[in-house]
Amino acid sequence: MGICPLRNPIREYAWGSRSAIAELLGQPAPAPRPQAEIWMGAHPNDPSRARCRGDWSLLPDLLRENPADILGEAAATRFDGELPFLFKVLAAAQPLSIQAHPDREQAREGFERENAAGIDLGARERNYPDPHPKPELICALSPFSALCGFRPISEIAQAFRDLQVDAFATEVDALERDGDAKALENIFSAVWNARSDRLTRAIDQVVANAERRSDDPAARWMTAIAALYPGDAGVLAPLFLNLVALAPGEAMFLGAGQLHSYLEGVGIEIMGNSDNVLRGGLTTKHVDIPELCRVLRFEPGEAEVLQPREASPGERIFETPADEFELAVLRVAADKPWQSARSRGVEILLSVEGNVKVVDRGAGESFNLEHGASVLIPDSVDCYELAGEGVVYRAGMPRRSR
Repeated sequence: MGICPLRNPIREYAWGSRSAIAELLGQPAPAPRPQAEIWMGAHPNDPSRARCRGDWSLLPDLLRENPADILGEAAATRFDGELPFLFKVLAAAQPLSIQAHPDREQAREGFERENAAGIDLGARERNYPDPHPKPELICALSPFSALCGFRPISEIAQAFRDLQVDAFATEVDALERDGDAKALENIFSAVWNARSDRLTRAIDQVVANAERRSDDPAARWMTAIAALYPGDAGVLAPLFLNLVALAPGEAMFLGAGQLHSYLEGVGIEIMGNSDNVLRGGLTTKHVDIPELCRVLRFEPGEAEVLQPREASPGERIFETPADEFELAVLRVAADKPWQSARSRGVEILLSVEGNVKVVDRGAGESFNLEHGASVLIPDSVDCYELAGEGVVYRAGMPRRSR
């Protein structure tokens, strides 16, 4: 198989942007409805179409017919003939749900447990529609705000004190006294399982006192979230979680059990090809607090902002512990084409800036990667070259997984 241009679905959710994705794809903006994500991959819920030998086919069909050609023999065996990653453009104009993802063992156990309970794979209350983990990485294309991981315990307690949230004074006292993961789990569970009157009191206290702290970004976000999701425990999430501001080109990795929410911005996202999400609020979708608490890791600390390392001239790679994916940024200069390695595994390329041409060095075929265009590079393509001038994001597998 040679290089295959892609047609990718656009997912419309209420939190999406009406301009970012349309502008990336060169379409009229504002779009008629919020556009939240572009999916590039073979996820069964909304797979890409690939042009192969002149015909457009669903990517999962091509994978079933040509697993070794597309993935490489070793990866086809390791990942059961499935593309192990899902590549996205994410455009958030409003906060996404508070959520976390299971590790490999939790995903397999949860999937089997819900199967045994007879819960349909498409049921709204299904937490585990597949048996796979879902690590993910978000790389900012625009200034990007997110909540990620529990803050240091002293900061959480101080945040409650600063905003005079005395509705949970007993739990805050215990958190300050004990200062350990169990105390953190206890106050989190108390907030997320609180009676509505107690939770409403806490939210009212936050909103009332946040107005005095206009210099505190977390306080501003709680006020904004309260207007969108009144009475939702997720309003208090910035008391617990690190507020992260990513500059364009910076990234953040989210491992299993790490509580998070994307708040605002446009980014490139890559993740394991799974839909296992445990939600804790800020959503109209299924929320399961006991199951969320079961997978959460109550490990406080600072959030880590990732910078890519230079792998070769024009090529910078974000390194993560994930076996399913690797994200790279390729900067192509007019006087300096970029050439791939010969042992690479399957890749998807997405152009986000300029005008780049991708050339199959073996077959001699070339394709224009205009702004917003993407292609699949099967493992069977020996070597390719990028010429022109622009910026391309590359989704692939780390060397240890190929």
